[in-house]
This record gives sequence, structure tokens and C-alpha cells, in this order.
Amino acid sequence: MSTKFPQIFLVRHGETEWSLLGRHTGRSDIALTENGEGAARLVEGRIPQIHFDAVFSSPSQRARRTCELAGFGSKVKIDDNLAEWDYGRYEGITTKDIQTHSPGWNVFRDGCPDGESVSDVAARADVVIKKIRAVDGNVLIFSSSHFLRVLGARWLGLGAEAGSFFILDTTSISILGYEHNMQEPVVRSWNQT
Repeated sequence: MSTKFPQIFLVRHGETEWSLLGRHTGRSDIALTENGEGAARLVEGRIPQIHFDAVFSSPSQRARRTCELAGFGSKVKIDDNLAEWDYGRYEGITTKDIQTHSPGWNVFRDGCPDGESVSDVAARADVVIKKIRAVDGNVLIFSSSHFLRVLGARWLGLGAEAGSFFILDTTSISILGYEHNMQEPVVRSWNQT
């Protein structure tokens, strides 16, 4: 997968107890499971041997620990804009349970009561994209599923709601980039596990 343009690698954090159960984990600071730590240690070997001009992580311990175990802890800068969606009253609850009292609820369309709206998360993603484009080179990012899905959608110029079409497994690696020029953003690879 060679390219003359910068690449942006997105790594979803390793497994946590809540991710294993499908519980929305926004601002709760849940640690990685033993399996999550093991998978995080394998991330470095799954990333091509390229130079990263910037490494950023969400402030959550699950993202920071994944970054550290992957071997990039000494280069990382914490960016609050990379934090997972603030789920408000839906924190710690599964989609199935939410839909028992809010049928058809979808975070990418409806946002979260007492948490962030779709436009709030899209605005944070747009700030991250501006920061990425200011880096003259490859970027590595560690964050969480729903935020990274919105980031992928916004990278392509789509509305944040399109994030619902981009699934991400724990410790997956996705790559954003460009095609013919720096004005043609593309997804080069998605959800590699």
C-alpha cells in the first residue's frame, strides 16, 4: 500500500470489560482487560515500519494504554478532542437497553440526552482533521469507536451520521489518506484486525 501522500492511521483502543459487553463507554475511564492488553501489544507489529510525524491519543486510559503497549507512548500527545462521545444518561448502557425506552435510537442520528449531540462530535472531529492536515507527514491516532467512525465520515466530507456505516472492532487499524492530490481524501483501509 504505497503512496506519496501522508497516511493517517486510526487505532481503536483494546478490549475493556464494557466494550466486551456492548456498554457505551464515553467518559468512564475503564481499563483494558488482559485480552485487551495482549492485543494492544500486537498493534506495533501490525503497523508498517513508517515514520510518524505526530502521534495523538484520546485522554482515556484505554486509548493511552493501547498507545503505550503498542510502543508509541514516548511520542504521544494527548488531545481532548479525541475523547469518545459523551453519552450522558446513556453512559454504561447497551444500545438494546436504550432502545427499550427509545425505539430506533441511533447515536449517530440522535445523540445522547445530557451528553453530546451529533453536531458536537462532528465539530470535534473537524478540529482533529484540521490538526491532521497541518502535520506535514504521517499521523497515528489512538481513540474510541464512535468518535473514530465520525472522524472517518467527516474526513470524506460526509455528515457525522454516516459514521453509522463504519464499524470498528477493538484494536482495529484503519488508514485514511489521499488519492490523486491532497484535496481528494480517501479511506485506504478500514477495521483491520
